[in-house]
Amino acid sequence: MDAARIKRLRWRTRRGTRELDALFGGWLDEAFPQADEAQQQAFDELLDVQDPDLWDWVMGHAKAPRTDWQAIIDDIRARHRL
Repeated sequence: MDAARIKRLRWRTRRGTRELDALFGGWLDEAFPQADEAQQQAFDELLDVQDPDLWDWVMGHAKAPRTDWQAIIDDIRARHRL
């Protein structure tokens, strides 16, 4: 595991709200190490999305425009029983 990449992603999971911090930081800790390279890259790209969109997706108010992003969102929702 690339420590510099994890450190950069850890910084990027610090969002505008404590809830998003916990959800995305938790996925980084729990799922990212076992994810394949494509899923890791999708998570990295997902972190470029604005917080209101992430919140809507995590709360189930909307769907992510990419299936790989939605798979991560679905996993976050399942892990936190949302």
